[in-house]
Amino acid sequence: MADPEHAVDPPGPRAGALVYADLMIKGKDALDPDVIERINALKTVKRSPVLSLGNAGVENTVLNIAAVDPSTYRNFTVRESAELQEQWDRVAGGEVTLEKKLAKQLRDKQGYLKLGNDDDAPEVHIGAYAPQVPQIDAVVNEKWGEELGIPTDNAMLVNTGIHSPRFVMKDLQKIVGDDAAVSILGPNPDPGAQQIAVLTGGSVAEAVGTFRYTVLGGGRIAPEQSWVTANIRTEPVPIPGNVTCHRVIFPQLRAALLEVQTTGLADEIHPGEYAGCYYPRYIANTQQLSLHSFGIALDLNVPGNQRGSFGEMNRAVVAIFKKWGFARGGDWGYTDPMHFEMNAIKAPA
Repeated sequence: MADPEHAVDPPGPRAGALVYADLMIKGKDALDPDVIERINALKTVKRSPVLSLGNAGVENTVLNIAAVDPSTYRNFTVRESAELQEQWDRVAGGEVTLEKKLAKQLRDKQGYLKLGNDDDAPEVHIGAYAPQVPQIDAVVNEKWGEELGIPTDNAMLVNTGIHSPRFVMKDLQKIVGDDAAVSILGPNPDPGAQQIAVLTGGSVAEAVGTFRYTVLGGGRIAPEQSWVTANIRTEPVPIPGNVTCHRVIFPQLRAALLEVQTTGLADEIHPGEYAGCYYPRYIANTQQLSLHSFGIALDLNVPGNQRGSFGEMNRAVVAIFKKWGFARGGDWGYTDPMHFEMNAIKAPA
């Protein structure tokens, strides 16, 4: 289903050699042209296209979204994907293509995907499911990248030819300094690897901010201390008591829980079954961050609200949370009824 408003010229037949993306460079903002020139001048760098790379929360899964020129990016995917002409025509036509493994995880029945956890985040029609470059989950064209607020030209894919990616990574890190993170692409990030989360998709994403993080292993990450110090707080709220979350969530979380309390529904939330808010980690068995990593999601009444179930959460409590700018995982295709995430900024009177 083409989207003329976001369409670009179709890429035409594939041309050029297929290559493997050994490394990824990702910055919070556009890479300096001088930095790009110095990278391309390295004898150990064989191919290094520039692209735009951001993150969007989709059902508690933070997708890595690339805004690309389909004609150049496709040559870094496996042959099955690179030769799928319809996929790249659809991306050029304004649709999104998703990593093949996400087909079951997202279970979209309407053919559209909201790219961002904000209530008013834009919806993009799904054009294809196909293998992508490692650590890239979704691909759109450059017009959609601008619409989504993905920083322009803030990333590069790097092919090192016969040279060891670990050897080349050291040279790249010297060139980019603290302005970008360099990571080896593969099935799992190495413990100690540096990554950058650039959350896009609306006012909530903007309020949360961007951070660099270190992979710890075991599915955990460590956001940079400066971001944690500036944003993560432990404060008292009605019913659960002290909770640790992102500072932006507290006004409306407190308002929602106070309304639950004043309407006589406090017993419907069980403090002993609260499972946390800020928990910096990947989704189990994936390379995708959870929105808990940003401190804008919380899990309530865990035992009776397991994933894949309808859940036991009181409907009136759910309605109050939605009123105060929270989406509930119980509404997703693959339900997570314990999960509430901030999807709009609501200022209490």
